[in-house]
Amino acid sequence: MERKTGRIAVISDTHGLLRPEVAEILKTCDAVIHGGDINTPGILEEIRRINPSLYVVRGNNDKEWAEKLPKELSFSLFGKSFYMVHNKKHIPKDLEKKDFVIYGHSHKYEAYVQEGVQYLNPGSCGPRRFHQPVTMAVLIIEAESFHIEKMDILPRVEQEKVPELSQKDMEKLIKGILKELEKGTTVASMAKKFQVSKEFAEQVCRISVTHPGVTAHGIMDKMEVNKIVSKSGKNS
Repeated sequence: MERKTGRIAVISDTHGLLRPEVAEILKTCDAVIHGGDINTPGILEEIRRINPSLYVVRGNNDKEWAEKLPKELSFSLFGKSFYMVHNKKHIPKDLEKKDFVIYGHSHKYEAYVQEGVQYLNPGSCGPRRFHQPVTMAVLIIEAESFHIEKMDILPRVEQEKVPELSQKDMEKLIKGILKELEKGTTVASMAKKFQVSKEFAEQVCRISVTHPGVTAHGIMDKMEVNKIVSKSGKNS
């Protein structure tokens, strides 16, 4: 008979980073649900070493290596029915009623009940983007009841630095660097002109060259901005 109680770690948008603080929480759970944007197969391997009971869908940033991962997934766990997809807008309108609908993509924690269905976006527990929080959730199922624990990971991370730039200003900054790249401006000159670190300017240029046609917003999605840039231009 299937167990009716258990702890489920719900994570999403790790983007190539499994924080040790998150890994410690995974060890306390009976299963792990990952809402996509994993970025590398190594993350899944690392999670499975910690907890082999893993349910995962493919995100928009999971490329060729993830072709065998499902874009949506329905399953049962501890007597409850689940539906999972990376982007909320891809939830079918005619979806058969489930107990839980899990998704990610926005990097923003969200939990609400609609027509008897619990919707849950655990947020992102990977690289911090701008001023957004770093979160995950633990879903605790106890027979016929359940409750969700929102886990704010950031207080567990010592001395984590965050850029002071808004998303709009960051996008403007990256567009400026791309224009200088087209002119053939050196990385050092770009860094000086825009008052950012050489590492930041170099990473913007590298992503642009290796991903032809990528937009400024697309570059932001591929960067761990908080680790290499601040408004003052000093390395974090």
